[in-house]
Amino acid sequence: MVTHMVLFRVRPDVPASTLTRVMGEIGALQGRIPGILDYSWGAYSSPEGLNRGYTHGFCMRFRDAAARDAYLPHPEHERVKEAVLAILDGGVDGVLAFDYGG
Repeated sequence: MVTHMVLFRVRPDVPASTLTRVMGEIGALQGRIPGILDYSWGAYSSPEGLNRGYTHGFCMRFRDAAARDAYLPHPEHERVKEAVLAILDGGVDGVLAFDYGG
């Protein structure tokens, strides 16, 4: 199994409804791309204050590395990625991805 963790710096002017829609689009990939086992997302909520400006994040688990590797260039992922980049502070500089396992 591979866990795919992604952190976002969402622009402060992005309406909550837009953020919820975009995060829902990411979650909907589970029904469109084989090998995604589960998905969850949320806003930063730790009292530690170690988020370094990242405001939201999600975790997605894949069956294996092959499923993750098929997801990355998948057209549905590419479509959703454009919607994500549009709400981030700094575009691609506002995202951090970290995978483990597999």
